[in-house]
Amino acid sequence: MKHKLTLGLLALLAGGPSLSRAQAPALATFQVGTTTVTASEVANSLGIVWELAWGPDNFIWMTERQGRISRLNPATGQVLPLLTLPDVTPVGESGLLGMVLHPQFATSPYVYLVYNYTEAGTLKEKLVRYTYAPAAGTLSSPLVLLGNITATTTHSGSRLLILPDLTLLMTTGDAQIRPDAQNMTSLNGKILRLNLDGSIPANNPTPGSPVYTLGHRNPQGLTLGPGGRIYSSEHGNSTDDEINLIEPGRNYGWPTVEGYCNLPAEAAFCTPNNVREPLVAWTPTIAPSGLTYYDHPAIPGWRGSLLLAVLKDQVLVQLPLNAAGTGITSPAYFMRGTFGRLRSLCVSPQGKVYVGTSSSTGGNRNDRVLVLENRSYVTATTPTASLDFRLWPNPAQRQLTIALPAGPARLTIRDALGRSVLSQQTTTATTTLELAALQPGYYTIQAQHATGSSIRRLVVE
Repeated sequence: MKHKLTLGLLALLAGGPSLSRAQAPALATFQVGTTTVTASEVANSLGIVWELAWGPDNFIWMTERQGRISRLNPATGQVLPLLTLPDVTPVGESGLLGMVLHPQFATSPYVYLVYNYTEAGTLKEKLVRYTYAPAAGTLSSPLVLLGNITATTTHSGSRLLILPDLTLLMTTGDAQIRPDAQNMTSLNGKILRLNLDGSIPANNPTPGSPVYTLGHRNPQGLTLGPGGRIYSSEHGNSTDDEINLIEPGRNYGWPTVEGYCNLPAEAAFCTPNNVREPLVAWTPTIAPSGLTYYDHPAIPGWRGSLLLAVLKDQVLVQLPLNAAGTGITSPAYFMRGTFGRLRSLCVSPQGKVYVGTSSSTGGNRNDRVLVLENRSYVTATTPTASLDFRLWPNPAQRQLTIALPAGPARLTIRDALGRSVLSQQTTTATTTLELAALQPGYYTIQAQHATGSSIRRLVVE
């Protein structure tokens, strides 16, 4: 009860969104299966919306490359600036980039940011933690967790993702120094893994090193999917943009391997260097950026899919995952050329998809945030009875047994950020779930039955 009251107070102090507003005019509609999806504008006059994150206050937290962090009210479109970074260097493709919020935001109100800065005339990159004050609506007390990363005006990577075990992943680009992607002493061309205080986890692939994976060119998308699997999007050179399944300690090939291991020199490199081939690759390149996982009944045709924001081809791509989450089947393309370059994505608890555009040049502020929604979808508001169910063991390791009053029921496991990592329909009163793909950490499991719904806390070791 105390935790719930704290979250409620946070939302109140933050100035939560209004209960309703007039529906914005439809700018476009398109079909996803039998569902009509409507695109409308939430906010405009923005400058390169690099990151969107749904916050626990039901606002969208947003970064713009010129250095501004804001909270965006999705109900009214009001942009509430929090801070403009004093030392950001927005030159070329550099500037304020990735952002993520601490999953226990009510008690740890930390915002993690990646941005480029200049030191002694040299462009660099750093990861900084700020503290949010909800009453004042400000960010303060910057703490550099990782700095002095080699940078140039392109190839900075810089997506952030917090895993269920409360470690932080950060993508870095090769900074146009190609050999560094294979150099374990360099932080460039990598996905790094840190504790939330900036220290190095004891169980990283290489003891004492923040390197989680290597061989990346410019990964600009990072998301958690079913079973706790991690996916990344990556810019290729003149060929082979990629979607990768990220596995600890693996090599993703750059610069020797572009895309699949299908050339003689690539094949000779792949096996001895533990190279993981992409799930899908595009030639000609499309310039993939923001990536998210969609698993909500509001748009049924997108359930179980990755959604990808694309810059050069100016399109939203659906990447359906197979049942195991290890393959992609039949990509589908939406809104091509309708709204210009697309860079960032987030999904609300109501199943709405928010998209940030990235078309501003010079000092112009031509970008906007759009919402894609099924306007016919209505969230059930009728209270449901509490469903009595049991689960064991808890803490669990590889398997979890659920005992329900009766089947069928929908079982959903969510991580500490509320993201669905496992969803399964059961027809029997007792069901065993396979947890081997989940990383250790704190989760919740929800059982939804015709007679009621309940949520239990789950620990995976």
